[in-house]
Amino acid sequence: MTFSLATWNINSVRLREPIVLKLLAEHGPDVLCLQECKSPVDKIPREAFNAAGYTHMVARGDKGYNGVAILSRLPIEEVGAEDFAGLGHARHVSARLENGVTVHNFYVPAGGDEPNRERNVKFGQKLDYLTEMRDWFHAQKPEKSIMVGDLNIAPREDDVWDHKKLLKIVSHTPVEVEHLAQVQDAGDWVDITRQDIPEGLLYSWWSYRAKDWDAADKGRRLDHIWATGDIAQAGHSSHVLRDARGWEKPSDHAPVFATFDL
Repeated sequence: MTFSLATWNINSVRLREPIVLKLLAEHGPDVLCLQECKSPVDKIPREAFNAAGYTHMVARGDKGYNGVAILSRLPIEEVGAEDFAGLGHARHVSARLENGVTVHNFYVPAGGDEPNRERNVKFGQKLDYLTEMRDWFHAQKPEKSIMVGDLNIAPREDDVWDHKKLLKIVSHTPVEVEHLAQVQDAGDWVDITRQDIPEGLLYSWWSYRAKDWDAADKGRRLDHIWATGDIAQAGHSSHVLRDARGWEKPSDHAPVFATFDL
């Protein structure tokens, strides 16, 4: 069984319903994982997605904040959702495909503006969230699993536009990178995107603040597709759909794709 998968922080699924439908129509991933849906589950535009052929969905939602959803044209069954760090936020949901592959969809907290947990509660929450992810994957070693989402960390030097300038900027600080590495190690996760594209600058997010995001190209790779070591070699054809960042009323993130032969 070959299936394609994409992850996309959509920054309001209702506001950006037209570009979700554009992605589904023009690029047709079998499974689409969305983050920052900013919608209760019952307000997600399911009828439009059903009409596009995505008749299966599992989701968790918050009114106006957070929110994760997995849309699929392949049958899926819900596995569950975790509330790491006790935040009470809709930041994780998981589903299983008929071939036994479990897909985890995460929206890790952004962490605020200052990388100091004493002065910035949100940064501490981010680190705690990652710590509990690590402990969970240690306790329940994942197998035959894919993990995707906006992890809000660009771990490598070539995942940001300027490594030295961003070392003290939330999303690229050494403490965040180390916490993410511990999560990866705990689940024996392989970064599929970088397995396919091992070298070179690669981004999935560009700030709304840039007057010309494309020309400035000050991006970060915050969105990730990982797979457990037992199936990592089945992943291929990774790419970032950069053009989507320039669509009408875009998200500040672009979709990230991979294909799996399982």
